Amino acid sequence: MIWNKEIECMGSQEMRALQTERLKQLVNHVYTNVAFYRKRMNEMGVKPSDIISIDDIVKLPFTYKTELRDHYPFGLFAVPMKDIVRLHASSGTTGKPTTVGYTKNDIENWREVLARCLTMAGVSANDIMQVSYGYGLFTGGLGVHYGAETIGCSVIPISGGNTRRQLQLMSDFGSTVLACTPSYALHLADAISENGYSLADMKLKVGVFGAEPCTENMRMELEKKWNIKAYDIYGLSEIMGPGVANDCIQHTGLHIHEDHFFPEIVHPDGKEPLADGLEGELVFTTLTKEGIPLLRYNTRDLSTLNRETCKCGRTLVRMKKITGRSDDMLIIRGVNLFPSQIEHVLLEMGETSAHYMFYVDIVNNLDTLELKVELDETQLTDTIRDLQNLSRKIEHALNSAIGLSVKVTLVEPKTIARSEGKAIRVVDNRKK
Repeated sequence: MIWNKEIECMGSQEMRALQTERLKQLVNHVYTNVAFYRKRMNEMGVKPSDIISIDDIVKLPFTYKTELRDHYPFGLFAVPMKDIVRLHASSGTTGKPTTVGYTKNDIENWREVLARCLTMAGVSANDIMQVSYGYGLFTGGLGVHYGAETIGCSVIPISGGNTRRQLQLMSDFGSTVLACTPSYALHLADAISENGYSLADMKLKVGVFGAEPCTENMRMELEKKWNIKAYDIYGLSEIMGPGVANDCIQHTGLHIHEDHFFPEIVHPDGKEPLADGLEGELVFTTLTKEGIPLLRYNTRDLSTLNRETCKCGRTLVRMKKITGRSDDMLIIRGVNLFPSQIEHVLLEMGETSAHYMFYVDIVNNLDTLELKVELDETQLTDTIRDLQNLSRKIEHALNSAIGLSVKVTLVEPKTIARSEGKAIRVVDNRKK
C-alpha cells in the first residue's frame, strides 16, 4: 500500500525541482525571520539569492543541537508565538532541553508523513493501534497518534508504562498494531506469560518501533517473539518527531520523506558531503517547516543513502538503519565501539536474552569492560560448568567481533532494570 503515490513514486527530476523550490522559500524565510541564520549566512557571505538549486545547499551553514540549547527556549523560532499551536521539548538529560514549535501547517505535514509511514508498514483504517510511546513533551506519542487517526485507525492512547494494563487492553481491545520503543516491546513480550496471557490471546499483526536504535537482529527477534511484522520508524524532535523515515516491507533501508526533509551524509570530521553509499553523519534540512525550520541539522546519527528505486515501488531515497551515533561512540583502548555491536553479537548467538548492560571503567589507567546479560529463561542451567562455558563463549565472540576483551557476567532473568522509554544500555564510569 502507498499513501501518497504522487510524491512517494515521484521521478528524480521532479523531486529535485520540488526540493529546489522549497529550499529557496525556506532560505528566504529563515534569513528574514531568524537572526541566528541571518548572522551566520552573512558571516559566510551567502545571500538567499545565491541559492539557485538544491545543489546549493552546501553553501548554507550547519546547525547543531548545542545551538538549539543556546537559543532556548524560542530563539530559533521563525514565526511569532501567536502562530505556534504546539510546543514539544526534549528531555534535557544532557543540558537544557531543545524546544520545538509547530504551526498549523507543520502539524498537517506531520500527519501526512506519519500516514505515509504507517501505510508503509501495512497499517490501514481497519486496524486498532496501541500507542505505547510516551505522550506529553516527547514527540513520539502524539506524533504517531495523529498519523494513525489520519489513516482512520482506531487509536488506543495508552502511553508508556503499566505493563499489566498494556497487556490487558491489548487482549481485551484486540490491538492489531503496537507502536513503542523496541526495548519496551521486548519487555512486553517477556511479560506476557507472567501476567497470565499467551500469544493466542493477542491479535497483533504489526509493530512500529522507534525512538532508539533497533538492529536488524533486534527487529527479527521482535517478529519472532510477537509473531508479527516489525518495522523501524525514524525521527527526531528537532526535525519533526517520528515520521521522518520508515522501513517498508522490503527492509532494505528506511524511506525518507525527502519532499519535507532533505538528507545529506557528511564526513564526521571534516563535514564535507559524502557520496551515496558512504557512511557518515546524517544531516537534514527541513524544507517545509514553518515554526522552527532548520538548515543542515547534524543529527550525529551514522547512516548511508541509497537512491535506487525500491522493489516496493517507492522512489524516495532510503537511509540505512541507524545503529550508532558519532557522539555516543565509545573509544576503548583506541578502538571505536558502538553499543549496537554488542547487541548484534548477543542476538546472533541467541543463547541469552536481549537484556544487557555494558559497563566501562578504568582501573590502573586501563579501560575495563564488563557485560552483564540475562540468561534466557528457556535455557536456564544449574551447572556451574555450563555457565562458565557460556560466559567464555560470549567473551570469545565479542573479542572476535570488536577486537576487545570483555568480562561477561551472566545474571538471572528479569534482574536488569527495564526501560519504558529509550533504553539505557551503557554506563561509562570513566566520565564520573
